[in-house]
Amino acid sequence: MTSTGLFLFSIALSCAGALLSLAFFRSEGTSKVLGCFFGILSALAGAGSGLSALTGSAELTSVATPFSFADFSLMLNPLSGLLMLVISLLALAAWIYGLNYFDEYKGHGLGTAGFFMNLFVASMGFVICVDNAFWFLVFFELMSLTSYFLVVIEQNESSIKGGFLYLIMAHVGFFLIMIAFFVMYGITGSFEFESFRHTAFSPAIASLVFVLCFVGFGCKAGMVPFHSWLPQAHPAAPSNVSALMSGGMIKIGVFGMVKVGLDMLQSCNVELWWGVLVLVFGAVSSVLGVVYALNEHDIKRLLAYHSVENIGIILLGVGTGFIGLAVGNTPVAVLGFLAGFYHLLNHAMFKGLLFLGAGSVLYSTGTRNMEAMGGLARVMPVTALCFLIGSLAISAIPPLNGFVSEWFTYQSMITVAFEGDAVVKAFAAFGAVSLAITGALAVTCFVKAYGVTFLSAPRSAVAAEAKEVPGPMRFGMILIAAICVFLGVGAPAVAPVMQNAAAAMVKASSASVVSGASMVNATTEGVVSTPLIAVLLIGAVALAWGLRSALSSSQAGVREDPWACGYQPNAHMPVIATSFASQVDMVLGPLYRIRTACASLAPRFVSAFGKTVEGTKVAETLGDRYIVDTAARFVDWVSAKVQRIEGGDFRSYILYIVVALVALLALAVFK
Repeated sequence: MTSTGLFLFSIALSCAGALLSLAFFRSEGTSKVLGCFFGILSALAGAGSGLSALTGSAELTSVATPFSFADFSLMLNPLSGLLMLVISLLALAAWIYGLNYFDEYKGHGLGTAGFFMNLFVASMGFVICVDNAFWFLVFFELMSLTSYFLVVIEQNESSIKGGFLYLIMAHVGFFLIMIAFFVMYGITGSFEFESFRHTAFSPAIASLVFVLCFVGFGCKAGMVPFHSWLPQAHPAAPSNVSALMSGGMIKIGVFGMVKVGLDMLQSCNVELWWGVLVLVFGAVSSVLGVVYALNEHDIKRLLAYHSVENIGIILLGVGTGFIGLAVGNTPVAVLGFLAGFYHLLNHAMFKGLLFLGAGSVLYSTGTRNMEAMGGLARVMPVTALCFLIGSLAISAIPPLNGFVSEWFTYQSMITVAFEGDAVVKAFAAFGAVSLAITGALAVTCFVKAYGVTFLSAPRSAVAAEAKEVPGPMRFGMILIAAICVFLGVGAPAVAPVMQNAAAAMVKASSASVVSGASMVNATTEGVVSTPLIAVLLIGAVALAWGLRSALSSSQAGVREDPWACGYQPNAHMPVIATSFASQVDMVLGPLYRIRTACASLAPRFVSAFGKTVEGTKVAETLGDRYIVDTAARFVDWVSAKVQRIEGGDFRSYILYIVVALVALLALAVFK
């Protein structure tokens, strides 16, 4: 079966799952099982479709519709295949995880959850693969609406507030993207992306379209300053939905930027400032995202801010790719987009894993507050191990996947700095320094998150009484954790696939980035081998374990309680999230005050929006009040006068007829 055939089969399974979930909504258990079962089958088919498109050639399929302006066109190429694979893998883990996790939402419309989640996955697939502006906007809106209903599933104050803010930002982005498409339609006379590809827009029009789409898709991606909805919406949604939104949906924002810049505007020259714009926003988003995450004690809000950070890292690679194209250096362009695509895949996996881990903690303890946790590694060992793998991956610790894509990002920025002019060197250096700061703060943040949540002693009754989550939830986490390990240790096999996808979008080839079991960059002479690092780490751990065993057997009379400078340790002494972040809070206080000031704008915006709605309601009645109502009153007045003529006496009616006949005869005579 072709990539397109597998894709359509996947969509059909998702639609079947949605309809069956809704049909059996009165039996929540049956509805849940049917929704998850068809979701799993759909994810498997979608993964096959994505992998086939990623490693194959582009497939364009078009079917006529009743709308003369909008044929139903599908394009599966390496870029859409990559996104399809990402979303399908996340969906597979999320559906398996949901077999138990969705029980937490009984009484909140579990049948509708299966309905909306299946449609959410299907709509994301269509957004990635449709090749027509009209259908793209239709499915983009469907994606926003279905995810909104999943965010507000609990119908409490926080979920409704987060969902409303998300819906507003989604439609701001939708509006800007729609304007960009209509600008291109006005010139080409067609909504087909194929027409956009073969039209040489003027530099001004191309730049206008790129900026509109960059900001519009940036709202969906959650880059700074359009990120405020992420820490509101992600904590409110079910954790497996959060994994799909953070790991998959926000990547569609990056996909849209790349698709517009490299695909729809392929007949236009890439401007240098496009790449600089993307790189600067990426640098700012990466640093501020991790800075704001450091100050969070809600584990899901912390992860939401790290989505902002990692979107920034992806944009660093993508921005470098655009800069490479602008200066005519296609090897640098391929390396930059390789870094961006690889980190897009990696972030989807380790962030999905971390959200599933956070959901397991919430499932067992009933709280997202890390201050009330501690000691969970003893009672939830599988969750603790999976969360540790995700924490190491997001912190770019070798040999896991986050390290590989950040290494390529560094290499792309260093390479473009070596071969660019003074302006390019300055911005490349700015991006590299931002990434270094981001990496250091990310390590700090996840030492806090993992240590405070899983280590030390329990700090509350719910933490002390927690238990490991059921089997399907553990399996969902283990699946994504294994993928994170493979994408890191198996990087020599994965990197060429990412390089081919980047080269296909740039329509150029470049020197191989892999030599044997190592990743290489000929320009900087950078070499790294994650398989070798993995072997060395395993050997170091084995050696340390052997030495510990040998030394412990030769010692006697070792005290079980540690010496703590003369103080006997107790439950009040472990480090908590607040104390851990206190020094960072002091140093970065101005940035937190800026965030507080910006956050205060959101309620004002909502209030202003409400007043605007009320004002619109008043304005809407002005026409009725002064035009329609005035005319109606005049008609009523005339009717009242005419009613006086009607006396109910038939003799009066005969008189009216006679008078009318006389008048008509007079007109006929004197004509």
